[in-house]
Amino acid sequence: MTNRWLPRTYLTLVYILLYVPIVVLVVFSFNESRTGYAWEGLSLRWYEALFNNRAMVAAMWNSIWLALSAATVSTVIGALTALALHRYRFRGKKLLNGMLFVVMMSPEIVLAISLLALFLLVGLQLGYVSLLLAHVTFCLPFVVITVMARLSGFDDSLPEAARDLGASDFTMTRTVLMPVIMPALLAGWLLGFTLSLDDVVVSTFVSGPNYEILPLRIYSMVRVGLKPEVNALGTLLLVFSLVMLMLSQWILIRSKR
Repeated sequence: MTNRWLPRTYLTLVYILLYVPIVVLVVFSFNESRTGYAWEGLSLRWYEALFNNRAMVAAMWNSIWLALSAATVSTVIGALTALALHRYRFRGKKLLNGMLFVVMMSPEIVLAISLLALFLLVGLQLGYVSLLLAHVTFCLPFVVITVMARLSGFDDSLPEAARDLGASDFTMTRTVLMPVIMPALLAGWLLGFTLSLDDVVVSTFVSGPNYEILPLRIYSMVRVGLKPEVNALGTLLLVFSLVMLMLSQWILIRSKR
């Protein structure tokens, strides 16, 4: 009896710690009270205040555009890198594999300082370009590892069979290779988009005064006091994440069919 009770209690506590703060965030985003500590009735005033905050809306669009750009660039480069590591043998292949894991496992503060030092050394002005390069840097290894995991179960004789049947390289890639790695590409793109959207540490070091993104804006707001608009913004981001998750699952199911 005790052996059954303890695991269930442990799992219950874990789920409470994970999801109760999210539930509180969503509920208090509809709270009329400005303090957020007392319930005064349902209201959408904080959503209205959020969309009337031009600085917040501009930072949100900057973050979305940056995340889209970083995820797309890292997916393209990561897919080509994974294909090269899977198909070809060349000098330094093991070193490149190791460097990918080094970037993934390095503390964010170390990566941030390194990128800042590099940008200052080459004279790159801090702003959108520096943020994009930094975000592509830490998103790229995750895409490469995801695509390589998919390619590990790929039958290498299929491309050769397609070429023997008269298919060109473009046709072989479109009809044989892309359907196989498409789920991995989507997963890598979504992972890169998520990592870029919520990054704070690296962005703090490599961002400039002319390009503000949402995580840094929220961090600066929370430091001087939590405002109800943050609850509304967090709820919208949660809904957006759930929609993206359901979309990815729908695409994955369709690709399996």
